[in-house]
Amino acid sequence: MIKDPHFEREQDKYENPIPSREYIIEYLRSQKSPISRDGIAAALNIHEEEQLEALRRRLRAMERDGELVFTRGQSYGLPERMDLISGIVLGHREGFGFFKPDEGGDDLFISNRDMLMYFHGDKVLAQKAGVDRKGRREARIVRLIQPRSAAIVGRFHVDSGMAFVIADDKRITQEILVANEDRNGARQGDVVVVELTRRPGRFVKAAGKVTEVLGKQMAPGMEIEIALRNYDLPHTWSAVIEKKLRRIPDEVTEADKVGRVDLRHLPLVTIDGEDARDFDDAVYAEVKPSGGWRLWVAIADVSYYVRTDSALDTEARARGNSVYFPSQVIPMLPEKISNGLCSLNPQVDRLCMVAEMTVSAKGKLSGYKFYPAVMHSHARFTYTQVAAMLEGGPIAAEHQALFPHLQCLQSLYLALDEQRALRGAIAFETIETQFIFNEQRKIDKIVPRARNQAHKIIEECMILANVSAAKFVKKHKGDVLYRVHDAPSEQKLANFKEFLAERGLTMGGGLEPTPADYQNVMLQIADRPDAELIQVMLLRSMRQAIYSPDNEGHFGLALEEYAHFTSPIRRYPDLVLHRVIRYLLAKERGEATEKWTQDGGYHYLLDELDQLGEECSTTERRADEATRDVSDWLKCEFMQDHVGDTFDAVIASVTNFGLFVRLNDLFIDGLVHISSLGSDYYQFDPMRQRLIGENTGQIYQVGDPVTVKVAAVNLDDRQIDLMMLGDNAKGGKRKAAPSRDKPLTARERVNREGAKLAKASKAGAAKPKADSGKAKAGTVKAKAKAGAKAKKDVKNPAKKPKAAKRSTRKK
Repeated sequence: MIKDPHFEREQDKYENPIPSREYIIEYLRSQKSPISRDGIAAALNIHEEEQLEALRRRLRAMERDGELVFTRGQSYGLPERMDLISGIVLGHREGFGFFKPDEGGDDLFISNRDMLMYFHGDKVLAQKAGVDRKGRREARIVRLIQPRSAAIVGRFHVDSGMAFVIADDKRITQEILVANEDRNGARQGDVVVVELTRRPGRFVKAAGKVTEVLGKQMAPGMEIEIALRNYDLPHTWSAVIEKKLRRIPDEVTEADKVGRVDLRHLPLVTIDGEDARDFDDAVYAEVKPSGGWRLWVAIADVSYYVRTDSALDTEARARGNSVYFPSQVIPMLPEKISNGLCSLNPQVDRLCMVAEMTVSAKGKLSGYKFYPAVMHSHARFTYTQVAAMLEGGPIAAEHQALFPHLQCLQSLYLALDEQRALRGAIAFETIETQFIFNEQRKIDKIVPRARNQAHKIIEECMILANVSAAKFVKKHKGDVLYRVHDAPSEQKLANFKEFLAERGLTMGGGLEPTPADYQNVMLQIADRPDAELIQVMLLRSMRQAIYSPDNEGHFGLALEEYAHFTSPIRRYPDLVLHRVIRYLLAKERGEATEKWTQDGGYHYLLDELDQLGEECSTTERRADEATRDVSDWLKCEFMQDHVGDTFDAVIASVTNFGLFVRLNDLFIDGLVHISSLGSDYYQFDPMRQRLIGENTGQIYQVGDPVTVKVAAVNLDDRQIDLMMLGDNAKGGKRKAAPSRDKPLTARERVNREGAKLAKASKAGAAKPKADSGKAKAGTVKAKAKAGAKAKKDVKNPAKKPKAAKRSTRKK
């Protein structure tokens, strides 16, 4: 056997360490057959009772994580020696699923029959099977490793005396039976959390007990309560953390300020949105006598208060980031820290980590240094205020003295922006929207969120600080999580270039284009009518940004080094970077131990950063999915009052089953199903992102203006169904839906009942409208829903109607 390469790491973590996971796996690889736990203990010279218990726990953890398989012979073996791979089950609303291997690679298909026994999110061991009749590579699930961690949330129903729950997450298609004694007071239509008491089998349904009754589906805030549980988002603070918080002072103490650079004389200010509550960055710039600027970016010193491996740190790591729902924030750190002690509120002393940078007259970063400091914010500005002042608007008396500093920031920004253009960073033009809520926490209106010069000033200052932080760590030979945005894959690049060629456009760079080549395309299409379509295709050709200890650069920003430094209140990777910088500073002074510093610094090993990178990338995607789900719910709820209304719109995305169309006035997307496009067969051209009528030659593609009517809204599926009107609606009338011979399933009865309840609820809560033309809104809704159902029945007359497909357009 080789020497355990990770023994020092285990020694740092445990007083009485045992061999590492890597060492155990290497030992098992050297054996011809699986080995019992006692055999492993003897081979690894483990005899003490404490170490034997630690080995038992480690082997069980490795089994749980899919690194080992516990055989029927009570021995441990390696999955790859048994042709087994671990991965996650991804459910689909149609009942089948996919197996996503932990090792990466293509997903494998799971049949409807096999999915009967597994839920979306389960971790399993599987074997690569053959290919089904449609040419899909299949997986055969061998064993459940770990059940899904997220709770199952759904609607409680009683049908013919039998109680059951239908999951809100449509990727879970199994109904969960609930015994009378396990109802926990739930009533028909309640949204509940259910805990499984029996997993499903091929011939037996899942069973569970109601652990929590959340309330009625249409209750204000219910969409967030559901999302928190569907996506397993931590949202409460433990008693341990509450106890720790009571020990933390409400204000910065004098002892905390010792040994820091005093910047309280600098007129640092915060510039954020009107609704911001936590202020984690403050800025100040001045012109250098020799030309150029000196810029201070002060960031809340979270690492001083949240130490590695503390209870607060463990919770922050589990959350990964704050989650910003339209009407509520689930913070990464408790409010006492995020909105109090670490928020750079005006006119109070705060601890900070500072990036002090020098910038040349041409906007190039010429120097940087980092240090802990104490600051005193001189004002809290909003983006709107700063933009108005810089555009010549009135200046309040208390802001007169600060205005020249804002002008200095503006001149610095203009130089940085010019440098950004020179290096070829890609500038996407997207429309952000904001929900305006009424007193009942329902959407009153949706408005575009204006992005002014103040936003861009702060963005460029933060980018410069992030770049400086990454360069600092690299210069001092440290390791950290970089924000990595890799170049597009060869296949996506080839597809995009072919797409451009069809439109008479070219992109330079050959097989390895630079960000500047992409930006040149953006400049070429600025005034073209198909600019939106081309930008959509450009975005789809790009990879997703991740966190990784491997510095691969940021392609979109055209930067060689980039790491997130500026938001440790709401992003865990930023907190990691602060700790690393603090450790490197202490190491320079000769004050650092092998792993720690007295003021919160920490030296991360590459293995730790590899795991953290995966975790933080995952929690970021989880937050994005949860917020998108909540936004879709709120939009559907809002659109229930607009069924039957007509809107001008533009095609935003094209799929093989229809068109996603964006309503111009509301910035909301809905689906025009392919079955409602008229008497023709339409072929989907994925390369050109369009639908083409076989007989009429009618083409629908991204960017086309259309007129549509809201036909129906399905809140359960988060989908808005639209119908083409006017010149866009090609073809004649469709046949009436055939009568149905088969009885409705329980799920279909529930869907029909839910639609009636939602409609009745809205009708009862609606206020009288002055416009007599809308007096029969309920009738219009009913007719629209009936029409939408008829169209689906026409499309598949031999099949049972199913719930409409949920909007899955990628942004």
